[in-house]
Amino acid sequence: MTTTTYGMTARVPLSYDDAVQAVTAALKRQGFGVLTTIDVKKTLKEKVGAEIEDYVILGACNPALAYAALQEDVNLGLLLPCNVTVRAEGDESIVSIMDPGVMARLSDAEGLGEVARIAREKLERVRASLEGVGS
Repeated sequence: MTTTTYGMTARVPLSYDDAVQAVTAALKRQGFGVLTTIDVKKTLKEKVGAEIEDYVILGACNPALAYAALQEDVNLGLLLPCNVTVRAEGDESIVSIMDPGVMARLSDAEGLGEVARIAREKLERVRASLEGVGS
């Protein structure tokens, strides 16, 4: 796993389609639903003629955590849902998950840190469940 200041990434030994299914199932097990699906490859091809490998952005939401976050800071909707990306890289896939701590760092709401901590724990379990899948 690699991390950035705004997310965590894991290489998954699955085809793109299988990885999207595995990520969706792992999110569901942690109480997240996928509200939006953006096919980046298709969109870039249609809009600018660009050719890239398969790439999708999943807008993941845990309703209870989203509600708690919005109770702390009503403007937090600008940062919801949590984005999860899946992209093909050869025979494997790369899964990247937004760190909910970013929301807490951007807001002055005191209680948001705890909500972000819980969300991150759940999303880290999603990432961990994908490691070794398909091996």
